[in-house]
Amino acid sequence: MNMLRKTFIVLFFITLFSHLAFAENVQTGAEQTDVYVPALKGKRVALFSNHTGMVGNRHTLDIMLENGLNVVNLFSPEHGFRGTADAGEHVSSGIDEPTGIPIASLYDGDSKRMPAKKVMDGLDVIVVDIQDVGLRYYTYYCTMIDLMNAAAAYGKEVMVLDRPNPNGMYVDGPILDMKYESGVGRLPIPVVHGMTLGEIATMANGEGWLKNGAKVPLTVVPCKNYTHSTRYELPVAPSPNLRTMRAIYLYPSVCYFEATPVSLGRGTDMPFEVYGHPDMKNRSFSFTPKSVPGAKNPPQLNNLCHGVDLRTVSEEDAIAQGINLEYLIDAYRDLGMGDAFFRSFFEKLIGRGDIRKMIEEGRSAAEIKASWADDVEKFKKQRKPYLLYAE
Repeated sequence: MNMLRKTFIVLFFITLFSHLAFAENVQTGAEQTDVYVPALKGKRVALFSNHTGMVGNRHTLDIMLENGLNVVNLFSPEHGFRGTADAGEHVSSGIDEPTGIPIASLYDGDSKRMPAKKVMDGLDVIVVDIQDVGLRYYTYYCTMIDLMNAAAAYGKEVMVLDRPNPNGMYVDGPILDMKYESGVGRLPIPVVHGMTLGEIATMANGEGWLKNGAKVPLTVVPCKNYTHSTRYELPVAPSPNLRTMRAIYLYPSVCYFEATPVSLGRGTDMPFEVYGHPDMKNRSFSFTPKSVPGAKNPPQLNNLCHGVDLRTVSEEDAIAQGINLEYLIDAYRDLGMGDAFFRSFFEKLIGRGDIRKMIEEGRSAAEIKASWADDVEKFKKQRKPYLLYAE
């Protein structure tokens, strides 16, 4: 082995292990009690969080209470405050049993829900501490925007305890055509926006994206030792069916199956890592969705599905491909259903009205991806003033 090659290998491993160590030293906003506790003392606090709002094995709510903060209300997103509800399931308000603090649910399927006047009148500041996964159709940021709108309407403050974006390494996908605005798309951003919730909140304020162009008094407690190139492994599954980092990295490519009859493996031990349908042909891989907690009535319930096992895709390859519509096109062509393959929900997920037609016309995944290249470049420039972390 020559000296140049030895040097290259040594430098490679130094870079690799430095990067891993850097990722392990990331400090979330919720860990920085010295920053946010003094700022919240004496205020009536409402916390928007769920089961992902953890610092080690302790919930941010418990840390706030131990530090004497007056938490008067909890806001819950899709999947509920404890994270056990199905995707799209109505989440009721109630009481958080461990603490006795009232929970105001903000998720009711596809609709926007504003907190009641009585709730808003009883608080001073809304604190956001929740783990997002960085996709336009992942609903946690939508709920945050709804809360920012409520705060602006009632003259309240918002504080975001920021957390890393596990898909924060890149930008991909079309910018949402706002005629498809919905509960799975609240802002004119690409599918993979590459931003943290703190950055999105800052951008929504700065770009006038809140209702009637309003602005809200906003404080972001940023992460420490984090950049957009940091590979951050989530310590807690963000929702019942995103259980692995591979599933989170594949999510930008496979979520569109939710608007088709094809199963994504909900009701199995490999959701978002497989896809299949009873009528798919010449497939060596099969699975059968069952009713399980977090997927009580999954697509193709109790039907033997034939399809593709994406667990053969490495995490690195899943990241490198960005949005890959080859999987969707594969199933579309196999089933031969024509336009019946798609439901109206598809446009809400992909964010544009012409992509369904492009698939039906036989365009390749690469051709379709090229159609939103300008959107990606436009958004990268637009978001730059609002980035809190180096790219």
